[in-house]
Amino acid sequence: MRTVLLPWASAAVFLLATVTVSGDEALEGVLQLQMINFNFEAVQVTWNASQYSGTNLTFLYKLTSDETDSQCSNYILQQSRTAGCLLEAKEDEILCFSIWNGTRLLLNKCQWISAYLKPSSPKDLNFQWHQEAITVTCSDLPYKRLLYEIQYKSMFDTEWQSKEGETCNVTTDGLDAEKCYFFRARVKTMESSYGPDTYPSDWSEVIHQQKGELRDSCQEKKLFPKFILVSGMVALLTVSLLLLSLWKVQRVKKLLMPSVPDPKFTFPGLFESHQGNFQEWIKDTQNVVPLNKVEGAEHDCGPEEALVVHLATAEAEMPLMTTGPSCPQTKEEEASGDPSQLPGRPLQGGGGGETVSLGGFTFVMSDNSYVML
Repeated sequence: MRTVLLPWASAAVFLLATVTVSGDEALEGVLQLQMINFNFEAVQVTWNASQYSGTNLTFLYKLTSDETDSQCSNYILQQSRTAGCLLEAKEDEILCFSIWNGTRLLLNKCQWISAYLKPSSPKDLNFQWHQEAITVTCSDLPYKRLLYEIQYKSMFDTEWQSKEGETCNVTTDGLDAEKCYFFRARVKTMESSYGPDTYPSDWSEVIHQQKGELRDSCQEKKLFPKFILVSGMVALLTVSLLLLSLWKVQRVKKLLMPSVPDPKFTFPGLFESHQGNFQEWIKDTQNVVPLNKVEGAEHDCGPEEALVVHLATAEAEMPLMTTGPSCPQTKEEEASGDPSQLPGRPLQGGGGGETVSLGGFTFVMSDNSYVML
């Protein structure tokens, strides 16, 4: 068995390391490893034992400060089977460990634990405002070659903005003290010093700052109804202007292009009976006189046809003309002496004549008399 020790500054490490044991033991299977060094306080080693389901694998380890190998005393269980080990650590050391399936060696490896470092989150953030800039400070971690990342955004931003520094003393410019900002921080390692397989720390608790004062939260809930109110008023005003414009357009259209009445209702029967032929329609309707007159209209009496009575006797040499009583005479007509408007004289009947009543008039007619209407 060959043990490889790599210095921590130039170690070639793997996030998920697949190690195949040479010789006959290679046929026993392949394990996938994941190592995390929690701020040099604890080391977690996990593996995928899916090919060894139902089997408890054994983890043996030795740190540089240890004299002999020790079996894991704090196993990580998955489905009641061993799937990892959690170890205590104090500083950057070389960890040598082996995984056994009973008496069969499945994996043997040595690695600097700093290659899998995950720093702890920043704590106790302090904020100092300088007009349009803010400085965020916190306690530095006890080891070097780290990057302290500060992220911030306002209520109107959709993405976080970042600023980094090698110490936890980072100044950000171009801020508006009147706005409420969200701040958070984390720690990352420099790849040139720790390698590519390290982990950034978890984000710190989000802090709210406005006008240099600490806020419980940025008042998003109070601004949201105001935004809805302004949007509703704008929408209502837009709809009102649209309806007013449509009303104005209709009025202008009526002024410029007045509606033409449909002759179908003015000339009844023109289209139903005569298919729009006005000449045919006028022939059928020229002798039609409307019977109903508009109520309240001035009484307009036209000259009625004279009632002519022809008498064959000698006493009636000229025909007698009279009008019906349906149209009363005016004072002007009575004074004019128009013979056609004078009331008819009562006829003197001869002997043996016959009395005839017609239209409110009484006539004495002989056998040779006739009436023409």
